[in-house]
Amino acid sequence: MSPLPPEKRKKLLFKLGLAGAIAAAIALFLLKGVHILDVIDRVVALASGLGPWVFFTAMALLPAFGAPTLAFTLIAGSAFGTRMGMSAVVMAGMAATAVNLAITYWLARGILRKWVALLLERLGYKMPEVDRADITDLIVILRVTTGIPFFVQNYFLGLADAPVARYLIVSCILTLPQSAAFIVFGSALRHGRGGAIVAGLGVIIALAAATQLLRRHFGRRKAAA
Repeated sequence: MSPLPPEKRKKLLFKLGLAGAIAAAIALFLLKGVHILDVIDRVVALASGLGPWVFFTAMALLPAFGAPTLAFTLIAGSAFGTRMGMSAVVMAGMAATAVNLAITYWLARGILRKWVALLLERLGYKMPEVDRADITDLIVILRVTTGIPFFVQNYFLGLADAPVARYLIVSCILTLPQSAAFIVFGSALRHGRGGAIVAGLGVIIALAAATQLLRRHFGRRKAAA
């Protein structure tokens, strides 16, 4: 299957962007006049009613298909903190994130590989080819670069044939602390605990600063090489 010509590629990307904009407009229209705190309370009540096993299983599976992990981490503490204890919620959230890392990697290396490759080819891109010596740098750079959806990072690294042990270890080191911080922050924000909000926000800012330092470090190292 040959790549799309530049004009058709632009039209396809425009259509995808237009569809996203229409979906966002519909969502805004539906939410017009709705009290956001009421919506949050309903979402938390729904999650709590499903139970921790269903919730954390969904947190492990659904982000593999594009669901935002932030939506799960921000409500996990509010939904299950009282029932399970915050330490248990944080551990369950990090475990779900680690399982998602493994699932998306397996899908990219196996059952979805040819479909993702076809999509990339239709958009005019090639399958990623990365030197083994640069794999660790690639994992770190993707994890600390803002704007790239989490599931896209995972699929890209799977397509790039990143060694599974290195992929999981480096990814867990860089992503699990963020999941824990957002779980604590989301719970503190909803319950109005000022000290916990400040502490959680401080951890998030510190992690963001650390990722920026890592990105600059690896960027300079690659430029020097």
